[in-house]
Amino acid sequence: MITGLRPKFSGIISPFITPFNEDLSIDVEAVKWLARYEADGGVHGIFPNSTTGEFIHLKPDEVIELTKAVIESVGGKVKVIPGISANCTLHSIELGRELLDLGVDGFIITPPYYFKVSKEGLKKHFSMVAEALDTDIIIYNIPSTTGINIPIDLYVELAKEYSNIVGAKITHDSLIYLKRLIYEVKAVRKDFVVLTGMADYLLPNLMLGGDGGVLALANIYPQIPRNVYDAWFNRDLMKALNEYRRLLQLAKIYEVASSFPTAIKTALKVMGAPVKPYVRPPLTMEPKEVEEKIRKILVELGIVQ
Repeated sequence: MITGLRPKFSGIISPFITPFNEDLSIDVEAVKWLARYEADGGVHGIFPNSTTGEFIHLKPDEVIELTKAVIESVGGKVKVIPGISANCTLHSIELGRELLDLGVDGFIITPPYYFKVSKEGLKKHFSMVAEALDTDIIIYNIPSTTGINIPIDLYVELAKEYSNIVGAKITHDSLIYLKRLIYEVKAVRKDFVVLTGMADYLLPNLMLGGDGGVLALANIYPQIPRNVYDAWFNRDLMKALNEYRRLLQLAKIYEVASSFPTAIKTALKVMGAPVKPYVRPPLTMEPKEVEEKIRKILVELGIVQ
């Protein structure tokens, strides 16, 4: 058992894929099955309307439908923290208000990703959201897709000024950035959660004093990242290292697939899960040769026979 108190959103959170039917409507039954599968596998939270979940391909009413199905399946068992990212601050707030009525546990939000606003513009964006929505908010830095790398001092300012801005998700390939963020933001808010969005950084993040990960691989086999997390906090360093190496091996599926959503959906297909591999255009399903490469990785890990 993990000892000691941990911040509210620490642990392993799954950026939930969005299962589709062949006609590209949301497959609600697959959503419910996958949410239960991930909760049973040990995730601490589920993040619908995520990058891996093709959030830019979803309409607001579909985000409501998706989140409602997740809550109906696992609400109260694990935290449900949907994304509310949008290019317009007012759209984020509007979506957030609708989702609050469903009983969500908080929100995750990126910077706007079309106009590249200044630090002052970013602060206004996040401040308006924090002031309008009476719930916890995690600010998600993913500069590879937004074109904006959130300054560390902005995280520190927001942590000081808004008690409901409670954490950061960092999908940025810089251990130095991650280290500085942990040290600087926790100097002003010890309860401020720092989560990595990269499987490669899960154990390093924990070692630096971070709080876990928002990892798409948890859609496939949540036990592995959960084992890393538990072993680290139970001071079983050898187990943490061994499970981390397994996590890195599982992450090889990204190297052979064309996108994160297709990598995850193809892996679930190989595993025989009731989740179809359909994605919305311009993404395309992976060809048979990629499927076989992913199968080989899963066989080597003992996830499939």
